[in-house]
Amino acid sequence: MNSPANITDPLVLFMPSGKRGRFPVGTPVLDAARQLGVYVESVCGGRATCGRCQIEVQEGNFAKHKIVSSNDHISPKGPKEERYERVRGLPERRRLSCSAQILGDLVIDVPQDTVINAQTIRKDADTRVIARDTAIRMCYVEIEEPDMHKPLGDLDRLKIALMKDWGFKNLEFDFYLLPQVQGILRKGNWAATAAIHKDADSDIARVIALWPGLKNEAYGLACDIGSTTIAMHLVSLLSGRVAASSGTSNPQIRFGEDLMSRVSYVMMNPDGREGMTVAVREAISSLVDKVCAEGNVQRNDILDSVFVGNPIMHHLFLGIDPTELGGAPFALAVSGAVRIKASDIGLKLNQGARLYMLPCIAGHVGADAAAVTLSEGPHRQDEMMLIVDVGTNAEIVLGNRARVVAASSPTGPAFEGAEISGGQRAAPGAIERVRIDPDTLEPKYRVIGSELWSDEPGFLDSVQATGVTGICGSGIIEIVAEMYLAGIISEDGVVDGSLAARSPRVVANGRTFSYVLKEGEPKITITQTDVRAIQLAKAALYAGTKLLMEKQNTEHVDRIHFAGAFGSFIDPKYAMVLGLIPDCDLDKVSAVGNAAGAGARMALLNRGYRREIEETVSQIEKIETALESKFQEHFVYAMALPNKVDPFPKLSAAVKLPPRKTVSEDGVAGDAAPRRRSREGHAARRGRE
Repeated sequence: MNSPANITDPLVLFMPSGKRGRFPVGTPVLDAARQLGVYVESVCGGRATCGRCQIEVQEGNFAKHKIVSSNDHISPKGPKEERYERVRGLPERRRLSCSAQILGDLVIDVPQDTVINAQTIRKDADTRVIARDTAIRMCYVEIEEPDMHKPLGDLDRLKIALMKDWGFKNLEFDFYLLPQVQGILRKGNWAATAAIHKDADSDIARVIALWPGLKNEAYGLACDIGSTTIAMHLVSLLSGRVAASSGTSNPQIRFGEDLMSRVSYVMMNPDGREGMTVAVREAISSLVDKVCAEGNVQRNDILDSVFVGNPIMHHLFLGIDPTELGGAPFALAVSGAVRIKASDIGLKLNQGARLYMLPCIAGHVGADAAAVTLSEGPHRQDEMMLIVDVGTNAEIVLGNRARVVAASSPTGPAFEGAEISGGQRAAPGAIERVRIDPDTLEPKYRVIGSELWSDEPGFLDSVQATGVTGICGSGIIEIVAEMYLAGIISEDGVVDGSLAARSPRVVANGRTFSYVLKEGEPKITITQTDVRAIQLAKAALYAGTKLLMEKQNTEHVDRIHFAGAFGSFIDPKYAMVLGLIPDCDLDKVSAVGNAAGAGARMALLNRGYRREIEETVSQIEKIETALESKFQEHFVYAMALPNKVDPFPKLSAAVKLPPRKTVSEDGVAGDAAPRRRSREGHAARRGRE
């Protein structure tokens, strides 16, 4: 470290919440977490006896945050911590945050297995019925016993029985089964059940597992590897029933909140790729344990799996260096569908279990977008459908049966709470709904874990266990939209400082103004910088959508689907007020939940869907926003709420938009010119200029 005379207080970043702050040397990590509103459980009052306040220090150069984190930047274990470790045991790399003190810059991971109020992962399976034509068939046969006059081997007689009873002519066997065949057939008294894998359009089928006697259970996994969360479904291959679902935070968050940060981490740390690959595979293995326990299923009964994810998650899961995706031409190492054994990547299921990954559409439009496309089916209908998966890198698909185009847009992590002063991920205690009275400018809000609004009797009791800790993505969208509808911010996103005379909620913050959403501890304030972060994110998404609309030669969309866990909790009205999506009938804007997971289930349960999406992806036109000259123009116009030039007549009919006004950067309000209502008017104005 530098000498105390020259150094500012150490910077500490907590993951997965993304909250950060500077603290004096010697501050206990637990105290720092509490000051930032990061939930670290402790029931012993800091006596180092309960062990619930465990944390991990992440080592490495985290360039995006300008942090070099090291175990040397945290105090050594003291007597209390050593006693706890000796008596109770402490997992490798874990520290007790009540005893450990900050000595330098740190990235601290709060392990999710120690957190009761862990991030809320809302990725349950939908209830759609999927016609089954799985790549795995369970085939029971009775085999002719050995005969000295017929010298055929046991394996060959098994093949004959499978051909006779099930019609398989070109059968191959996984090598690991060869030493087991004789024992299995004799244990089953010359009856056996073979799991036969046949996926691609080929005459060859392969026996991947074998059991004595009748085996009437077989399961598969459908998994969506998101950059923020991972969702998994355990599905019966025989009935199509979802036996269990579970989700968890993606542990790669500690290497970088957004995708490009993770690519940068790989570039700057020699072991970065391997570390992230190990982290995501371990998280997936833990999820397998969870769904197996919930569904009362043995790992050995899992025979097939389908995985989807954005291109960087796709590459890291497969152990591929994603560096080439960090810059033009954004080259994928593998773009087509991947078919391997699950054991090839160390996933411990049945020894013969298979793994299928859907194809990627483009360098930043991945297998998850392909799965969403398969699930929602724009290529199967006449309506012009827009599908938006809002994440750190938004994926956008637009089209109908005539033509489908796709793109990605770099929205960054703002919608997920990162880079927002009071932001956090969706967890109990996070504000998820906001309303502002336009007359008094007083807010009310709801938090995850309570059904009551903050102005209703009993609210404080209902949140006593969690407190009100921050504001998550859906709440961030609503607070900015509500601030606009209440006139607190102008269409250009500037907080109107003149309102400070009307309400104590509008407060000076240096040269700009902020809005106080919640008083008390922690105090939650929406700053001018927060509003700008949301504007930048939503403008990137809208500009990407506009490019696709131009490619489709259309000025409107018939239907909008929000995909992903986050999309499930976005209110369509506020998304449109914000200008996140184009004008559309509000009753035709809907959340479709974890559509990527649904697409993965479809591919798991029906081989035909695998062929369908492989063919569809080959025909989707990929638009690279970074190379489109009009992207910047669309982006600038989209910074306004809801947009500087595009009319929103359907929104205006449903919501009373405020009169236009401009506010200078120092918060001084003024009148604004009327909103241009048509593309023609805009073009004419540009012609006059």
